[in-house]
Amino acid sequence: MKVLFICLGNICRSPAAEGAFRNLVKIKNLESKFEIDSCGTSGYHDGELPDPRTRKVALKRGIELTHRSRKLKHSDLYEYDYLLVMDDQNFKEVISLIKEESIKNKIFKFAKFRSGSGSDIVPDPYYGTEKDFESVQNLVEDCSIGFLKFLGE
Repeated sequence: MKVLFICLGNICRSPAAEGAFRNLVKIKNLESKFEIDSCGTSGYHDGELPDPRTRKVALKRGIELTHRSRKLKHSDLYEYDYLLVMDDQNFKEVISLIKEESIKNKIFKFAKFRSGSGSDIVPDPYYGTEKDFESVQNLVEDCSIGFLKFLGE
């Protein structure tokens, strides 16, 4: 199963989600069943590590983020089984690249998988405080559990 997490710059939300899901899959001993990656709809930060605040918050939970930012490639739309976007703008941008209905059915807002009620977006913490990064980490960890349940694992 190939899973791709997508946000704008691929330095805050999508690498946090990738790390959270990768960690959950490792804990559940399901690593052989998944290929997990993340990217951004923009190439603003190509080749960069995740934001230091994102890495710091994840590392407090034992998750080391070593992913290098990359821009979404058209081939990703076909190669991945699930395209998990962080917000409405990411959703619109990814949908605009797709012509085939079958591919549109692979795109989900990641926060749709949260355990409680609330928004279906993962808010961008970039201009916020460390507390905002903590909140995003909590949310992507929660959504990772929900997504894994959705997959039947």
